[in-house]
Amino acid sequence: MLTASCVGLAATLVLATGCARFDDAQSQPFTTEPQMAPPPPTTPPPPPPLPAKPFPKECPAPGVMQGCLESTSGLIMGGDGKTALVAERTTGAVKEVSISAEPKVFLTIPVDGSGDGGLLDIVKSPTYSQDRLMYAYISTPTDNRVVRIADGDVPKDILTGIPKGATGNAGSLVFTSPTTLLVQTGNAGDPAAAADPASLAGKVLRIEQPTTVDQAPTTTAMSGMGAAGGMCVDPADGALYVTDRTPTADRLQRVTKDSQVSTVWEWPAKPGVAGCAALEGTVLVNLVNTKQTVAVRLAQGTGAVTGEPEVVRQDEHGHAWALQLSGDGNVWAATVNKTEGDAGRLDDVVFPLFPQGGGFPRSEAEIT
Repeated sequence: MLTASCVGLAATLVLATGCARFDDAQSQPFTTEPQMAPPPPTTPPPPPPLPAKPFPKECPAPGVMQGCLESTSGLIMGGDGKTALVAERTTGAVKEVSISAEPKVFLTIPVDGSGDGGLLDIVKSPTYSQDRLMYAYISTPTDNRVVRIADGDVPKDILTGIPKGATGNAGSLVFTSPTTLLVQTGNAGDPAAAADPASLAGKVLRIEQPTTVDQAPTTTAMSGMGAAGGMCVDPADGALYVTDRTPTADRLQRVTKDSQVSTVWEWPAKPGVAGCAALEGTVLVNLVNTKQTVAVRLAQGTGAVTGEPEVVRQDEHGHAWALQLSGDGNVWAATVNKTEGDAGRLDDVVFPLFPQGGGFPRSEAEIT
């Protein structure tokens, strides 16, 4: 039996419960069935984007200056051994290349790139830092010629009328003093023209104080050139080395400062001599056809050959033409694979001849 106090308490609890109020804005709708979490999507979300691809983006080739180059010709090394200007023979473009950036066009020279013509070589003035002048050996539809290029200006003719043929148009340039520019011209496919004093073909020509106004007459330093290869000067004794391809053999010739000419070496198998680099009695020569670079050792003073040429590069990077010393003591080369039949397999690049470093090798022991 409930007491009065218990009945009162119960009534009080009922009233309290019936009078309770809830904030509808804070309450959740009532459901009779539990809600399930949505199933996972059948396709996973895309992965996060990959980091930017490092240099080189277009044509990976570790340890070289490269970037989808067309077949090259002239090469100018930067003083740090990490940058260069390289000419593309058939396009007429001169490109800035680096070991750490994609190449960019420095300038473009109008050329006729048919046959073996085009932009055949480039050099900077010995006083480039003051005059900002470059020189180029080029082919036009009617002749081969030497032009001078000032920053921001169109090319200006220095020497015109060098015979042009279906072949034998290759040539090279080198300064032997701050004011003397030598021009090696091919025989334009005509050996008789090389022996003709009246023809500019097949010669090494001397231009003093190259200018676009009142140019001094050109003189002949050498005659009888075949298809031109390259020229280089030994800074130790000033001797000039010239490579060319004759009908019977490829050859390396030496011209002393007093104009004495001698044949240093001949290659009857005609491996395709091209550019050269000389330092302290060693001359490096690129052999295009055999994908080699060889070192010809010469006795100091006499220039006599001391032994068979030593192969210092075989096949690496393919067919190479230009050779240039760089400020870091190494030697760099530029390739011509796209015009020598290996375009599908080998990119055209500018590469160090001695990637292990240590600079130019002075002896066979340093090479091996």
